[in-house]
Amino acid sequence: MAYDTDYQGVAHYSSYYRLVTNAISSFAEKKLKRVLSKHKNLWFVIVESHANYMKPLHMGDRIKIKIKPQAQEKKVIVNFEIHKDKEITTKGYLVQMLIDREKWKSVSIPEDIRNAVK
Repeated sequence: MAYDTDYQGVAHYSSYYRLVTNAISSFAEKKLKRVLSKHKNLWFVIVESHANYMKPLHMGDRIKIKIKPQAQEKKVIVNFEIHKDKEITTKGYLVQMLIDREKWKSVSIPEDIRNAVK
């Protein structure tokens, strides 16, 4: 789609966040799904993001995304790296707060979720 690259054929910055979000979703599906099902009133919401783009990505590039989540009291910081040909092309992080979805207020991360993030 047109929004995936800019006029030069370089991946659009928003594409990087979709790629990282897919990696985080895969991690959550594997490690958090069961524990999160016990806390149906809690949601993680992204409150901050940052990325450094060191080398461009193009459509069709084969990449690897590495994530390293770190749970704190009320948030999880997910550091990420995108690799192409064993070189880091992009580094950054996403901050996700845990909220009570009915009150839309931040809450402390329960111990079972914090342990599952490790």
